[in-house]
Amino acid sequence: MHAIHVENLTRLYRNGRGITGVNLQVEQGEVFGFLGPNGAGKTTLIRTMLGFMHQQSGNIHLLGLNALTQSRAIRARVGYLPSDPALYDLLTGQQNLDFALAVRGIKSRARVKELADRLEIDLKRRLKTLSRGNKQKVAIIATLAHDPDLIILDEPTSGLDPLVQEIFSSLIREEQARGKTVFMSSHVLSEVESLCDRVGVIRDGKIVTVDHVENLKKQRVKYVTVEFREKAPDLSSVPGVKDLACEGRKVRFTFHGAIDPLLGALAQGSVVDLNLSDPPLEEIFRAFYEGGGGGR
Repeated sequence: MHAIHVENLTRLYRNGRGITGVNLQVEQGEVFGFLGPNGAGKTTLIRTMLGFMHQQSGNIHLLGLNALTQSRAIRARVGYLPSDPALYDLLTGQQNLDFALAVRGIKSRARVKELADRLEIDLKRRLKTLSRGNKQKVAIIATLAHDPDLIILDEPTSGLDPLVQEIFSSLIREEQARGKTVFMSSHVLSEVESLCDRVGVIRDGKIVTVDHVENLKKQRVKYVTVEFREKAPDLSSVPGVKDLACEGRKVRFTFHGAIDPLLGALAQGSVVDLNLSDPPLEEIFRAFYEGGGGGR
C-alpha cells in the first residue's frame, strides 16, 4: 500500500492553470521531496490531495483511504503544515496547540512539551509577539503533536534560522525512523537533497520526473577538476566537455557523456590530481525549467 497514490489528477482554474493528469506514488516510510517554483502547481496538488480543493478528475488515496469518501479518517492520521499557517495571534502558543489537539480529541500534552523543548520555543507568549520563525515553530509543533502517520509539509523551514533548520531536519529523520511518511514541498534544495529518499519535479502543472536524488544527480553533468604535472593537453575537442577553463597546469570543465574518450584524452598528460563531483541539486532543478513557466 502506498502512503500517497494519485492517479490522473486534474484540478484547473478558470485561467487554465493548475495541475493536469498528475500521477504520483509515495511509499510508506519514505521522505519524498516535491520541487517546483511558485506557480508550478505544488500547493494546488497538496490542497487537492487533502480535500481543501475538489479535483475535476482522477483519484486520490492517502494511507489506503479514499480522499473523497474517507476524508475525515484521513485527516485524523495526517499532519499538514501549510506554507502560510493560520494561527490565532491573540492566543498564546500553548493555547493555539491546546485548541488544535482538543479538536482532535487528544488530551495528552506530552508530545507538545517534548517538541517545544527541542525547538526552544516559549509557548506562554502570545503569537502576535513572536517572530516569524517562532510562529513557524508553533505551526511545526501543531503538525506533529498528534503523532500523524503521514506528514505533509509545504515550505516547512520558512523563517527558521540555520540552527533551527538542523533541529527540524533531525525531527524529520526521527519521524521516518519511526515509520512515518513525509511529503515535503520546499524551495530549499539543499534541505531536500539531504533529507529526501526520492524527489518529484513539477512543471506547468505536470510531473516532469520522479527519481532518487542520487540518480537525478548522476544523469546530469559532472564537475571535473584536473591538475597535470606539466602542461595540460587540449581537451576542447573531447565529446561532452564544456565550459573549459585552464589555469596553468589546472583545468576545470563540466562533462556529460561516455567517460572513456575523456580518460583517453587525460592520459595524454601526466595527471597529478583528478576530481569528479556531482552537481548540486540546484543545477539539476534549473535544467528542468529552462524556458519554463507554470501555474499555481
